[in-house]
Amino acid sequence: MQNDWHIATLSNCQIKRMNYLSVENISKSYGERVLFDNVSFGINKDQKIAFIAKNGSGKTTIMNIINGFDEPDTGQVVIRKEIKMAFLSQNNNLQDELTIEESIFASDNEVLKIIERYEKALENPNDEEAYQKAFDDMDRHNAWDFETQFKQILYKLKLEDLKMKVKNMSGGQKKRLSLAIILINKPDLLILDEPTNHLDLEMIEWLEDYFAKENITLFMVTHDRFFLERVCNEIIELDNGKIYQYKGNYSYYLQKKEERIASENASIDKAQNLFVKELAWMRRQPKARTTKSKSRQDDFYKIKAVAESRRKENVVELEINMERMGSKVIEMVKLSKSFHPETSAKTILKDFSYSFQRGERIGIIGKNGTGKSTFLNILTQTLQPDSGKVIIGDTIKIGYYTQSGINPKPGQKVIDIIKEYGEYIPLTKGKIISASQLLERFLFDAKKQYDFVEKLSGGELKRLYLCTVLIQNPNFLILDEPTNDLDIVTLNVLESFLLDYPGCLVVVSHDRYFMDKIVDHLFVFRGEGEVEDFPGNYSDFRAYEDSTEPKALQAVSSEKSNWKEKQTKAGLTFNEQKEFQKIEKEIKDLEYQKKQIEQEFSEGKVSDDKIEAKANELQKIIQSLEEKEERWFELSSKME
Repeated sequence: MQNDWHIATLSNCQIKRMNYLSVENISKSYGERVLFDNVSFGINKDQKIAFIAKNGSGKTTIMNIINGFDEPDTGQVVIRKEIKMAFLSQNNNLQDELTIEESIFASDNEVLKIIERYEKALENPNDEEAYQKAFDDMDRHNAWDFETQFKQILYKLKLEDLKMKVKNMSGGQKKRLSLAIILINKPDLLILDEPTNHLDLEMIEWLEDYFAKENITLFMVTHDRFFLERVCNEIIELDNGKIYQYKGNYSYYLQKKEERIASENASIDKAQNLFVKELAWMRRQPKARTTKSKSRQDDFYKIKAVAESRRKENVVELEINMERMGSKVIEMVKLSKSFHPETSAKTILKDFSYSFQRGERIGIIGKNGTGKSTFLNILTQTLQPDSGKVIIGDTIKIGYYTQSGINPKPGQKVIDIIKEYGEYIPLTKGKIISASQLLERFLFDAKKQYDFVEKLSGGELKRLYLCTVLIQNPNFLILDEPTNDLDIVTLNVLESFLLDYPGCLVVVSHDRYFMDKIVDHLFVFRGEGEVEDFPGNYSDFRAYEDSTEPKALQAVSSEKSNWKEKQTKAGLTFNEQKEFQKIEKEIKDLEYQKKQIEQEFSEGKVSDDKIEAKANELQKIIQSLEEKEERWFELSSKME
């Protein structure tokens, strides 16, 4: 029977048939350490490929070689000349002094240049000839639709303040802007490194739908298996220096990988049986060897290598002897919490009460900024509520994995770090799992355990931090975004551990696959202090939300998509059309100026001698804004 997976190799004939890009027999070593050798695969038009590998196995190096940031020791990468390729990395290449709008227009895209000229023409109402030319160019190149699409992308990625400078943006905003620029420019081949990082669940689901609809070729590294499942139609895996290709999504990959490993282990079993026989023959032979027996000796060592190559899977099957948990776990009584900037209050919790039960597994979801991490800090009593109280049972031992990580001392080794927190986890029947064994289960082999911590990658540091929390054997485990920076292999190990975990579990995560597998009900943070207790996992919640989506929302969406059709209806003169376009832009600018001055007042940045002048300036802006909004509504009514 033919396998549905195969080790990828390229013949010359296959290379010629490659549409976009081919990786041909590349190798890379660092000193004596060989990352990979003779690796080959191709990327064809319309493929949506996920690239999977353990941290430290050469995944990032291959991505860098493809993008020209690194050179292979041998082999080459061939890219078709006419292909437009874009790369979304973990590090942005944005210019600090540019605004969001300027960053978008700073590309070679001709349609974007036309839109930029049109926006500038709106700013100069006296030059009717320039405006007419820009207007005609918009029509000729169908730029109206393109403008609508890129504004929708910015809206979905919450980048609506077009005047904000890059230097004033958070890391997450910069990552979203880099993603927006790439999507707006619509390359033939898009290479993505963790595209869902810094996106909330709503953004991730929009991006999934976007990739499903767009004719775009993708090659991505992602730990988001739900995203991978819904977007990708092929998976390439780098495993022990070899490339394996699977023509299907993530579920298909898991099934076929299991079959492949079973097949490999069956071959190893045969080799082990043969090895026993050949070993007996080797021991019987006299020192004087014939040429024929020399050949058999060479075969013996090959058989030995295969027999000793059985894969060690890091499957965690534990019966943890957790510290006894009494009848009272944790009770939250009428909790309220708000943050009070001088201008307005942001409510996180409002009279929230909940009594945790033994063995509960709760997931926490909600948009960024709704207070999920604040809730965890109140739960662990590292932050006090404005009112209400948290009562923790006498037998409860909390383990709290935060996003801050660990701060090791210089010169510390991996094994020393974990032993500071505990030597072992007790199991049932008097057994234990030692600190070293726990590290091994989380992919730190014996050699790696004695490496200095400063040599670890970001993902490896996260793994180590996770182990320091688990080794303390808590009976109430709180995990704040535990899947960030973990590769898929580590995620499977963590899930296996948590499925065996008998205590209470509270998880904040954007990883929907992880949440579906681990939790059985959700706290949904809606904002403004509203927290809903939903009886199901993330997929159950999405199905519920989709089935109850208000029809009014669908109507609004439809209305937004028809904005240009409405705008060009009879009713406005040529000059009024120009005025309408100009007013929209002026209103945005005035809103931005108003927001900046209000922020200066709220942060106390206005000196005493300038308060009156700033107040007068703000009043003029507000008055002008009101006048322009009134005129905008007047013109809008003419188009209806």
